[in-house]
Parts: sequence; structure tokens; C-alpha cells
Amino acid sequence: MRLALLGLFAASLLAQTPDPAYESLSKAFDALRARDYDNAISWFQKAAALSPTRPDIRKNLAYTLLKTGESEAAAEQFGEAMRLDPADLRVAMEYAFLRYEAREEAPARKAEARRIFARVRDTARDPDIRSTASQAFKNIDEPLRTGIARWQAALAAAAPTFSAHYELAQLAEARDELDLAVENYKAAFRLLPSRKSVLLELARAETSRNQPEGAMAAWLAASRGGEPRAAELARERMPQRYPYVYEFRDALELDPKNDGLHRELAYLLLSMSENDPSLRPEAEKEFQSVTGSNPDDYLATAQLGLLYLADQRDEDAAPLFKLVLAKADPATSNRVRMALHMPLVLEDHKESESALNPRLLGERSYNAGFLRDALRYFTLAYEADPSDTAVALKLGWTNNLLHDDATAIRWFDQARHSPDDAIASEAQQAWRNLRPNFARFRTTLWMYPLYSSRWSDLFGYGQIKAEIRVGKLPFRPYVSMRFIGDARRSTGGVLPQSLSESAFIVGAGVATRQWRGLMAWAEAGKAFSYLNGNRWPDYRGGLNYARTLGKSIAAERSGRFFETTADSVFISHFDNDLITYSQNRAGYTNVFTGATVQPFWNANVTFDLKHQYWANFIETGPGIRFRMDWMPKSANVTFSALRGVYLINDGNPRRPNYFDLRLGLWYAFTR
Repeated sequence: MRLALLGLFAASLLAQTPDPAYESLSKAFDALRARDYDNAISWFQKAAALSPTRPDIRKNLAYTLLKTGESEAAAEQFGEAMRLDPADLRVAMEYAFLRYEAREEAPARKAEARRIFARVRDTARDPDIRSTASQAFKNIDEPLRTGIARWQAALAAAAPTFSAHYELAQLAEARDELDLAVENYKAAFRLLPSRKSVLLELARAETSRNQPEGAMAAWLAASRGGEPRAAELARERMPQRYPYVYEFRDALELDPKNDGLHRELAYLLLSMSENDPSLRPEAEKEFQSVTGSNPDDYLATAQLGLLYLADQRDEDAAPLFKLVLAKADPATSNRVRMALHMPLVLEDHKESESALNPRLLGERSYNAGFLRDALRYFTLAYEADPSDTAVALKLGWTNNLLHDDATAIRWFDQARHSPDDAIASEAQQAWRNLRPNFARFRTTLWMYPLYSSRWSDLFGYGQIKAEIRVGKLPFRPYVSMRFIGDARRSTGGVLPQSLSESAFIVGAGVATRQWRGLMAWAEAGKAFSYLNGNRWPDYRGGLNYARTLGKSIAAERSGRFFETTADSVFISHFDNDLITYSQNRAGYTNVFTGATVQPFWNANVTFDLKHQYWANFIETGPGIRFRMDWMPKSANVTFSALRGVYLINDGNPRRPNYFDLRLGLWYAFTR
């Protein structure tokens, strides 16, 4: 009996999973004992990455960061430890003290500290912790309460000032009196509308009281005109989409004298009026607001005059055109001259070449690869002239290169309506390329017939798939029908083997969005053999990775290329096997008149979990791929001559190596 218990105890010890962070923690504590805090921090960070759910690692890292004076980083680690273990009230207290001392966004930080101290005071069983939390809460709350009362009395007794409303708002936000904070942030901004940074604090208070529309209005107003730093911070916090009309109106209610908002809303309404003419008067009203408050805005003046001219209101348009022709820059006045069929004047490009011109700075940053700077400068250029579709196109490409396709497609959509045919054509193509990823419904069809001399057989592969995009979910549900078949059906001989599943497979599944070429998917369905009518359940799924560097088969210029495709696929019909393969090609793309030709070298490897001979081999050899200009853009023909070697030969009825000549036709489209 004792031997049995001893055996069970030993087995349980052997079955225990070793601590993945043990080695890193040992080195961290060794460095801590040696007062080598930098190394200790590094090892604690590695331990936290290896065991992300352990609050003790976060706590030790936080205390070590405090020793080096990095209080903000320490607060982040205490906050993570508190999230992982809310019952550790000492950690909560440490976090609250650090939040109270934070200078950045101080009112929100003080409010957070106050809430934590109140929670610890009300839940702690340890009298020392409860007493400390109670005193800390009192030390925060009492000055806030008396300060709010003092500023309210001051406002009641005298004329309101910016400082009085702003200080009252800060104190109210720190005490979680958010309605009072919002009211006074708005009052302070109305008294001093040049202080756009107040709108950022208003947005923070609106977010805290769960009013996203109020926060969006404040961010939008701050992002257009005024303090450059406030505008940049506001744009960082705004959603990655273009604002709606009602959001512009909410922002104008906050900041009614913001000419940038009026101008951008005017151009937005003018663009929308192409499909909804009822919006035309609203656009005209916004242009009137801009020209009324800023008579020197000759671009808006010219646009308003053009609207009058289109409505045959020549008497209203005439004084506006006269002003533009007399005082506007040549580029703006030429717009009026074109409308009036007048001779154009020679434009002076000296100003546009100025080092301070945002469009020029954007071009330089874009060409140098500084995409974040390019985005900022192009945004400023667009705000100065929302009708410049060339800048809209550049904003589309910049956001595309920054992997923000949701914003990029909006800019491409705007640029594709450009009166400049070259800009419109380029933007239209980019918009079409991105649109399938954002369409609610998407249908994809691909076909790949392939002849292989190794099997003396013609294979056929294909799939049609219909997907739906559900909100911002990172995956798309879909339904699918696959075809997998071949002409020979079996290898023949004494032990004939099927060369394909010879079936239609109907299924439903989900597929994630692609992230840097990587995509995951899973599917369940049923297979129907077209040979004998057999049916069987089919479950499959896996990971897919595809990437092309250099000039692809669709490129417009010649150049080198490298492409890789890797799949790891689980297929239930193959005895629940997991098959992984990687196909790689390196070569040169030659773009000729009427055709594109790619000679390349193949390097392929395939292996599986069940160690079946037919699924474990490597291949290499030359190949060529081409497409003619009259073919669909997604169609191409590939020919390869491969030398292959089986990696496993147990059960292999053939030679351990082989030659294979393959000829395939690829075609796909997405709607």
C-alpha cells in the first residue's frame, strides 16, 4: 500500500508542468540581490512574458522599477497585477498612490485613485490597510470637495472667467462629478475657444461618463485648426474612419467659429449632394458661413460662386468671382477663369515650393519613407484645400502603407471621383482592390486545373465561397463548395490508390481577416462522391500564409521577385491528418508588350503528422509562369520541371525519388 502511494506521489511530481518562468525569475532575483536593477528589470520582463497570468511577477517588476525611479512604468505593472488579482489590496494601494501622483491627465488619475481607495476602505479586513485607505481617500476627497464649493461660490459672485470654469471642471472630474466637469469644460472653452487642448479634457470626461458621441465631437473640433499639438493628439484618439455629417454638426455646436470644420463639412455635403441633391442647400450654407467669417478664404469664396453659377444666380456669383480674380492666388483664380471661359494666368510655383508648404513636406516625407510624418503633412494639406484630390490619393496610399486600409479606402473613394482622369483611374483601381475586404458580402471563386507527368493525370481543384462581414469582428462566416477530382481516379496496378477525393464538398466555416499575409480558417461540411454516390462528414481547417516581395505577376514593371505560400491543414478524411507544405519561388518578372513572363526556381517541402510516405517529400527545379494582356488579371499559366525526393519510404511502392513535369492554369476572382 505504501509503495502504491509512493508511486502515485512520484507520478504526480513527474506530471507537474515545469514553471516556464523559473530560470528567468532566478536570474532576476540574483540581479536584484546584486543591486543590478537594469538586469533585474529585463529578467522580470522576460518572466512576465513567459507567465503572463502571474501577478507576483508583475508586482516584483513594479517594485524594481520604483527603485530606478520609473514610477509611470511601475504604475502600469501594479495595475496589471491588480487586474490579475483584485483581492491583493496592498498592490491596489500601491497603484492608487502612484496614480494620484501622476501629472499627465491628473484629474482622471486622481479620480481613479480616489475610487480605489474607497474600494479598499470598504472591503479591507486588515485594520491597518483599511485605516490607510480611509485616510488617503479623505486626503483626496476633502480638498476636492472644498475646492469645488469655493469655485462655485466664486462663479456665483462674479463674472465668469476661463480660469474659474476650468479649475472647477478639473476638480469635478477628479471627484467623479462628471456632469459638472463636462458643463464647466464647455463653459471654459466658450470663453477661450483658442485653447483647443480644453477639448481633449472635455473628451476625456465624456468618455468617463460613457458618452462616446460627446467625446467624438470634442476630438473632431480639436483636430481641425488651432493648436497643432492638440490637433495631433485628437486625431490619434479618433476612430479610424471618416466622421459622419452629424458628428461634424455636433463638433460645430461645441466650436461654432471653427472655419476648418465648416469648410470640411461643406465639401463633404457637396460631395454627397451628387447622390442626394437635397444636401446641396446645406453645403451652400456652410460655404456662406466660411466666407462670412473669413473673407480671405478665397478657395471657399470661389466654390460658393461656382455653386451660384450652376444655379444660374449670376448676380450673386459676380461679386464673389470679382473678389477671387482680384486677390486670390493664380491656382484658385484659374478655377474661376475656367468656369467663365477666360484665359488662364501663369501660376507662380514659388509659394508651393516653400519649405513650409505641407503638401511639399508630405511628398518629401513619403518619398523618404517617413510615413507617419507624411500622413500628418498630407492631412494639413487636405484641410487647407479639401478639393485637392491629388492629396486625397496620397492620403490613401499613405494609410495603405501604414496598414490602415479602413481609412485608405475612404480616401481612394474620394479620389476616384477626381476630374483628373489619371488620379481617378489610379484611385479607382486601388479602391477596387481594397473593397472586397470591406464589403458586407463577398463571393470568391478560384479554379486550378493541373496536369502532372508523375501521375500521368489531370487534376482539378476549385472552390466557390460566399462570406459575410459582421461588424468589426476579426473573422468572417462563410459557406463554401469545393471540387477535388482527377481523370485517372486511381493509380492502377495490384494495389490501386485513389489520386484524389473525387468529390464535391459542401461546408460552412469561419475565416479570420488576413494579418500581414497570415490567415486562419475552420470548416465543417459533407462530401459527396461523384463516382459512387458515397457521402462522408468532412472537417478541415488550418493556417495559411502568403507573401510576395518584389515585382509580382501583376506588376507593371520588370524586376526580381520572391513569393512564398505556406499552409498547415487539418483534414478529417485523411485519418485526421495535419499536412503542412511550403512552396517558394524566386525569379525575375519580365514585362513585355502584350505579356508578362516570370522564369523562376522552385523550392518546395511537404510533411504531415501521420508520417505517410506520400505526404513527406521535398522538390526543387526550374519553372516559368506567364500571362497575356488579353487574359483576366488573376489568370496565369505555370509550367515547372521538378526533381523530388520522398523523406519517408516505409510503405512507398515507388522509387524514393522522381521527376515531375507540371502544367497548371490558375484563375480567381472576387465580387
